[in-house]
Amino acid sequence: MSQVWTTPHRPTPVAAHVPLPGSKSITARALVLAALADGPSRIVRPLRARDTDLMAAGLRALGVGITDDGDAWLVTPGRLRGPADVDAGLAGTVLRFLPPVAALADGPVRLDGDPRLRERPNAGLITALRDLGVPVDDDGRGRAPFTVHGSGAVRGGAVTVDASESSQIVSGLLLAAARFTDGIDLALAGGVPSMPHVEMTVVALREHGVAVAATDRGWRVSPGPVAALDRVVEPDLSNAAPFLAAALVTGGRVTVPDWPAVTTQPGAQLDRLLAAMGAEVQRTPDGLQVTGTGRVAPLVADLGDVGELTPVLAALCALADGPSRLTGIGHLRGHETDRLQALDEVLTAVGARVRQLPDGLEIEPGPLRPALVDSYADHRMVHAAAILGLAVDGVRVSGPEAVTKTLPDFRERWAGMLSAAAEVAS
Repeated sequence: MSQVWTTPHRPTPVAAHVPLPGSKSITARALVLAALADGPSRIVRPLRARDTDLMAAGLRALGVGITDDGDAWLVTPGRLRGPADVDAGLAGTVLRFLPPVAALADGPVRLDGDPRLRERPNAGLITALRDLGVPVDDDGRGRAPFTVHGSGAVRGGAVTVDASESSQIVSGLLLAAARFTDGIDLALAGGVPSMPHVEMTVVALREHGVAVAATDRGWRVSPGPVAALDRVVEPDLSNAAPFLAAALVTGGRVTVPDWPAVTTQPGAQLDRLLAAMGAEVQRTPDGLQVTGTGRVAPLVADLGDVGELTPVLAALCALADGPSRLTGIGHLRGHETDRLQALDEVLTAVGARVRQLPDGLEIEPGPLRPALVDSYADHRMVHAAAILGLAVDGVRVSGPEAVTKTLPDFRERWAGMLSAAAEVAS
């Protein structure tokens, strides 16, 4: 039975230092590349959450050795094999990163997951694998469940890919491509959302010694070994969003330590976006510091590259002093839930006026009121509800356990941030 969480109301400024665990996106890529490497790798301070646990379990099912030594995962490549069953849960990274790896396995690999996973689009990846000579049985759905019939090798070569619904389709193919006989010459059929995540993949491949070149239409990955690499995972900057936003809502101050000076994480754009909404943002020796100024300004922005930040930013827009317009995020309809519809319902419940656009949302703040809202089994929607609850006394969210996807102890960290603020205030 689903839980209900009454989100804490905070009419006074927060003042907190909030460390965060490792990046989900970097951990997922590190696991896949370590599994395909030419020797053992050590992944230090990985994110330990449902999505990354499912990625590790899926790779183990394919014959990869992954052991936990406390602060790190030791990954030992093995002969990839089927038959195997992979549970992707609700993780887009597992849904789209593991099928190209499964194509290199000897035997059938079936992938399935939560009911909502079966609604997440994946036709672009399945079609690309077939075009590369990999048999995939999906009964014509273009979605999970499906079975990849690996033969121990993939020819590779030129392929045109429709990744308009998720950049993860591109990343999944690029991550495995060095192990394809002819590598891959990937051309895009159209645009790709969240392009920084593809850039993250390219950087990770190069760090593992893989030759990747940008072309006029996409990327070319040369065949060759994937070098083993010990990696320290940097903090998850997308998970920093609700904590930093709390400073803006309450007129307080929050610092996230170990903020990387250079990173491929899209969450790094939080400094620019929160500043546009009225925050004072400063890089300090301790990390990224966000200070509220007593005003939440409206936001007009194309969030196509940073779609995962949308729920928190949309919650801020509902608390702003004017109307906002968020665009470039039509692809969020295919995420853990239809995030545009979910945000419409949640923000409307607390008093905002919302209009859905083909690729976004228009949000006009209204008189705020308490409400019971749904998480839609989506961790980012719990983050949005937490932000709203700071300003609206009586916001409750059903299904808060969705946060296990990327930050299992989110509620404890949230309470710790507010407790630190209370201590400072007293």
